[in-house]
Amino acid sequence: MPLTFSLRNKTSIPLEVDAIRLETVREQSADEVAHTLVQYGNKQREIGEFFDVSGSAADNELVWEGDCSHVKLIGSKLIDGRIRVEGNAGMHLGAEMSGGEIIVSGHVTDWVGAEMHGGRIRVKGNAGHLIGAVYRGGRKGMTGGEILISGNAGNEIGHCMRRGLIAVGGNAGDATGVNLLAGSIFVFGENGIRPGVGMRRGTIGLLGTSPPPDMLPTFKYSGTFRPTALRLCLLYLRRSGFPIAEELLDLAVHRHCGDFLEFGRGEIWLRV
Repeated sequence: MPLTFSLRNKTSIPLEVDAIRLETVREQSADEVAHTLVQYGNKQREIGEFFDVSGSAADNELVWEGDCSHVKLIGSKLIDGRIRVEGNAGMHLGAEMSGGEIIVSGHVTDWVGAEMHGGRIRVKGNAGHLIGAVYRGGRKGMTGGEILISGNAGNEIGHCMRRGLIAVGGNAGDATGVNLLAGSIFVFGENGIRPGVGMRRGTIGLLGTSPPPDMLPTFKYSGTFRPTALRLCLLYLRRSGFPIAEELLDLAVHRHCGDFLEFGRGEIWLRV
């Protein structure tokens, strides 16, 4: 049985659980883990005051049960292993992680995978703003790994992203791929305004059936084609369990290059 944290009472005060690290708790008993201090508002409290702790992390797996929408930093700086959230999760899920896997059965809020370096995050519900983004004042957002969101996501997905893959099965907000340095972002629903603003390199695929947003004047149309790279990426997503319709595998796209205020080496693909 994996080490399991079962929420007893939902709290409106944020609970920061970055002290719960897999490489530490797998050497501890459930009773020892329950005495771990976590940040509760402006105080430190034991995690056992909020969660029933049972099982063992000897198999490199953690499970969080309940509505953890006010529990921040789950899986922060994860190196390896697996974390499952059977419910919702709070801000900074998987922030700065470099390996392993996080699976969320519910919804998540902002800053999922912020400045992550590797590993995989899979969210079966909706996500908030700034997925895979850089923290304010930083230089690099996501530099590796994968973030797969089955539902909708908010604004500034992949802000300053340098490498990696982000896929959003539903709708996305404004400024998708803002200041994108490299990497790939795919949105399969409706997208907001100003995609790719300030992007230098990388690929943004807006593959939904809704009319795409107007391209910024600093982007230039460069033709219509069926990119082999798109088919390969979609096949990879399908093998990863992400739902990909058969019709998408032979999709034609309109290619727009830009942002020409930033050398114009990025590209946005719009579904034909």
